[in-house]
Amino acid sequence: MTLQPVPAPVAPATVHFDRRELSLILALYGRMVAAGEWRDYAIGSGREAASFAVFRRTAERPLFRIEKRPALRLRQGAYAVLGEGGQVLRRGHDLGQVLRVLAPRPRLVD
Repeated sequence: MTLQPVPAPVAPATVHFDRRELSLILALYGRMVAAGEWRDYAIGSGREAASFAVFRRTAERPLFRIEKRPALRLRQGAYAVLGEGGQVLRRGHDLGQVLRVLAPRPRLVD
């Protein structure tokens, strides 16, 4: 009888935004910075979620958080936009559609 080696437990991988997701988020961020609405951001990643936080000023709490939670992709959707108090503003499967809640509305110019 030979003993088989026990495989080491695999640590769960961290969740990150991919290039396509980051380009969508940073395009919106660039438009809002140009409009003078947003000034700073922070990116975080963890075992359960990745987040992109938007700030009006550096020392404040984030105005919005864009989260990616792959565990929810089959239910409510992997992407969510959360407000300053943590309320869910929009959730869905398509990041482009979820980010529309933050996009500035077009205005008529005289």
